[in-house]
Amino acid sequence: MSVDAIEAASIRIADAVARTPLEPCPRLSADAGAEIYLKREDLQAVRSYKLRGAYNVMAQLSADELSRGVVAASAGNHAQGVAFACRSMGVPGRIYVPTTTPKQKRDRIRWHGGDFVELRAVGETYDAAAAAAQDDVMRTGSAWIHAFDDPRTAAGQGTIAHEIVEQLGRVPDVVIAPVGGGGCLAGMATYFRGLSDDVTIVGVEPTGAVSLSAALVNGGPVTLAEIDPFVDGAAVKRIGAIGHRVLSELGATVTDHPVLAQITATPAVRVMPDERFAPAPGTAHVTHVDEGAICSAMLELYQNEGIIAEPAGALAVAILDKLQLPADAAVVCLVSGGNNDVSRYGEIIERSLVHRGLKHYFLVDFPQEPGALRRFLDEVLGPDDDVTMFEYVKRNNRETGAALVGIELGHRDGLGGLMDRMDRSRLHCERLEPGSPAYAYLT
Repeated sequence: MSVDAIEAASIRIADAVARTPLEPCPRLSADAGAEIYLKREDLQAVRSYKLRGAYNVMAQLSADELSRGVVAASAGNHAQGVAFACRSMGVPGRIYVPTTTPKQKRDRIRWHGGDFVELRAVGETYDAAAAAAQDDVMRTGSAWIHAFDDPRTAAGQGTIAHEIVEQLGRVPDVVIAPVGGGGCLAGMATYFRGLSDDVTIVGVEPTGAVSLSAALVNGGPVTLAEIDPFVDGAAVKRIGAIGHRVLSELGATVTDHPVLAQITATPAVRVMPDERFAPAPGTAHVTHVDEGAICSAMLELYQNEGIIAEPAGALAVAILDKLQLPADAAVVCLVSGGNNDVSRYGEIIERSLVHRGLKHYFLVDFPQEPGALRRFLDEVLGPDDDVTMFEYVKRNNRETGAALVGIELGHRDGLGGLMDRMDRSRLHCERLEPGSPAYAYLT
């Protein structure tokens, strides 16, 4: 993969992909103190950048390879790109997705592929779906269209960088891109660094799936034991070799994360504290952001800019609070996709409220006497607080006894007062800490 390969890919896929807008964002610019631009890949025909890589690979297959059909694995977005290409080129395809892929993405895969694509759901992660797809390739001899670990795929994704330079009129000072399998970040970084040594590259992973960070620390790709599948477009257990190689060659530093200590005692890269940092010109960094912060960024993009971003699509924006950026810097954030199922918004709002410190859960043991619940509402709950969940733990005792209570605070700093009022009451109250087994089970 090279600048020339990416520029050739731009020509090859020009008739199949949209030239997506590069939009200044006044709100984020004011918050960050820099010039923030959003590269709107959510406006592609398949609502993500994945069409670029998929089409670039398929456009280079021979007639014989195309006649045997193609096979792909995806969390959803790459699948739509492959499905679009299959239908456009008249090529049969079989696409494997995890069972956790949102219904909205499955429906869109079927719609884009029409009669040319067969969709198969296997396993709970991308990695499980990819294993099933590779078995298919071995049995049938069909062409494997990798979602990220193929130089042709990465070159196709790198065409985003080519467009950004043309639209901005120069190489940006800072580029922030989400990381799943690493192909997109690798392609963009290759192009930008091929033009300028001064551009700062920031790759962002969800805190629940830091496969690139793990690979950089380990000195090579490593399979994570577990990941959080919530950010489905970036929930990959093992980073691609291309993504690791490119970021390793750039000398990328890594933000500290608990899982990294389990991989090696002698990191192959410098590990930064998990706090705000100021990226220096010409450096590369791989960092992570909490799923709750991602949800907050999704909601803010929708409410302020009218952008429907999926969790992975909001990763680059969600990290801005963690960066200290020069006032005159031109910063491009990749909004990588907008395939979000409306049924997920309840969970998205919930995670955002928890992240912002507004939503809390308690086990409350009410005294065995009438009126206990009324006193809780009158004496414990603050004037701006609201009970969002109330369920007796013992279902055969609905008058008195222990209950699971969800409370949404009117203000983030209201938790201390609420806890003080609970301590002064006759109630025994136990706060359920986010991340604890009880919290995960009960909520």
